[in-house]
Amino acid sequence: MTQRRNDHGSRKADAEDDAPEWVDQVMATVAAEVRRRRKELGWSAQDLADKCDQIGHPIPRNVIANMESGRRSNLPLVDVMVLAEALNTPPICLIYPVGYVDDVQQLPLQHPTTSLNALRWFTGEETDLGADDDMLRYFRAHHAAEEQLRKARRDEDYARYHAETAPNADQKAEALRSQARAAEAADDAASRLRRIRAFIQEEGVTPPSLWPDVATAIDSSGSDPDTTEENDL
Repeated sequence: MTQRRNDHGSRKADAEDDAPEWVDQVMATVAAEVRRRRKELGWSAQDLADKCDQIGHPIPRNVIANMESGRRSNLPLVDVMVLAEALNTPPICLIYPVGYVDDVQQLPLQHPTTSLNALRWFTGEETDLGADDDMLRYFRAHHAAEEQLRKARRDEDYARYHAETAPNADQKAEALRSQARAAEAADDAASRLRRIRAFIQEEGVTPPSLWPDVATAIDSSGSDPDTTEENDL
């Protein structure tokens, strides 16, 4: 629903109507996507109910049928989570089914936006969303640095192998240069990862667990990371 005005420029009456209509729209979108995915799998409502039961949160067949037909008056978040798992899709894709719904309304009194934009808003992927949430920023930066470190170390191993098996001096020299670049990238990523983990610990929070191969590289440094500047995280 879009924000509306009456003839006198007042939005009060329409605003009172818009919120429940927005709730209905969100529920209808989820219900339609549950039905579409269920049919895509060739399942009956009972099949879906059985799957939910196996997951550990029973949703009876009649409840699913009432939801899909619009007769159900509420839709708990836990049901959305279990239905998504049963249908082998992320919960967010039931709320904002990218590709199957063009425009959605994120919140009451807002103009419609694309389902992809709404999904990015919901998950915090927008650049400015969560800018003031240091912990969200730290954890995202931690994940990126860990992936960069693992890739750089794979590249280093690959280049080392090619240096050892090179058929001539020129190819060996090129492989050794690639190995050196990868090693430098790995060192930079490891240093960045140590700094991020230090920032997280300074906030009294336990940093994410590391992959074993990454943990070895991080723990091998005896120096304390510099945490005086965090603008590049």
